[in-house]
Amino acid sequence: MVYIYLMLKRRVKDSKFKKFLKMLGPGLITGASDDDPSGIATYSQAGAQYGLSTLWTAWVTFPLMASIQEMCARIGLTTSRGLTSILKHHYPRWVMYIMILFSFPAIIMNIGADIAGMGAVANLIIPKIDAAFFSVFFTIVLLVCIVFFPYRKIADILKYLTIVLFVYCIVPFIAKTNWTEVLKATCIPHIQFNRDYLAILVGILGTTISPYLFFWQANMEVEELKQKQKKEPMLVAGSRMYLDMRTDVNFGMLFSNIVMFFIILTTGSVLASAGIHKIDTVEQAAQALRPLAGDMAYYLFAIGVIGTGLLAIPVLSGALSYIFSETFSLQRGLDKKFYEAKGFYIIIAISLIAGLSMNYIGISPIKALLYSAILYGLTAPVIIAVILHICNNKEIMGEHTNGKRANILGGATFVLMTAAAIALLYSLFVK
Repeated sequence: MVYIYLMLKRRVKDSKFKKFLKMLGPGLITGASDDDPSGIATYSQAGAQYGLSTLWTAWVTFPLMASIQEMCARIGLTTSRGLTSILKHHYPRWVMYIMILFSFPAIIMNIGADIAGMGAVANLIIPKIDAAFFSVFFTIVLLVCIVFFPYRKIADILKYLTIVLFVYCIVPFIAKTNWTEVLKATCIPHIQFNRDYLAILVGILGTTISPYLFFWQANMEVEELKQKQKKEPMLVAGSRMYLDMRTDVNFGMLFSNIVMFFIILTTGSVLASAGIHKIDTVEQAAQALRPLAGDMAYYLFAIGVIGTGLLAIPVLSGALSYIFSETFSLQRGLDKKFYEAKGFYIIIAISLIAGLSMNYIGISPIKALLYSAILYGLTAPVIIAVILHICNNKEIMGEHTNGKRANILGGATFVLMTAAAIALLYSLFVK
């Protein structure tokens, strides 16, 4: 009897776990894609330059990031439209056009930096093959997969690629880590009021709370709803679906910030303690880890960069294509075949090729990261303000408008990102 009870209990636990895994989707993918190669470069620089002193940002940014992404997901689920479509139908056109003006170059430069980072790291693993070859190879692979794989296949691939990010949680346990100092730095915020430290904080905020994620999140909820409605044509978003969405988003953002925490921890405990304080690219971080933490840490870090690039670039290019397709009323959707949404897929192809070509026209990945961070930093407060306004508009959201908690967290995010934008402009133009 005891054996039967234990077996039944185990089956219940297994079914609950499987149900939880099935629930995860757009939120997990969005969160994981935030830790792209350009984000890894930012977190690596923070760790190398300031050791463990920026670890506290992981738990501070989590509720802010989760609140905004939940609002975007709720907009998509409630209206069955993406953010751009909502802007087009309910707000002055100039708001939408300004958003496009800033988003297009920022996303292209982000894609270019990620492709270059993947190529450089792959070259470290296989030195005999040039980094440029790898960059072209990854671009072709991504384009073929996005165009020819159906949405469900793409979503599943992206979902399982998130597993790669766990490698960053392993590295600190391979290297020598002072866990007492880690706990102290995590729980007690340490802020240095100097230009470089504030610039790093702005970089972390801009990398963590990026505008392209807002657009992707809303559209992915629409895609998920469409997929469910194919099986159940009369299905409408109910309370259970909203609860599942919040679980998915919160878990995805938590996962993203845990990975961010461990990247800062890895570079802070290994590189900073060894006197290596200047890391500009992901390949530099990987190379610096090798003699200090061993080959295992080196390969894990490098493999993680490639995996996150394969995860993030479809999100970046997809977000951009949704923005343009909704603006110009093109057929769109990753669930459609190429001949059904040619414009949508052509925009994705152009974004990938444009990102790749940046490496051949004199724009270095470092400059691309800087420029995209500036553009993200300037547009984020405006888009967050618009999202807050949408989520408090009963004509758009009906009974699913923001509650008090969502408005407090959203307002705090707006204030913080506005302060970050001002600090960014100050650091650029005030000597």
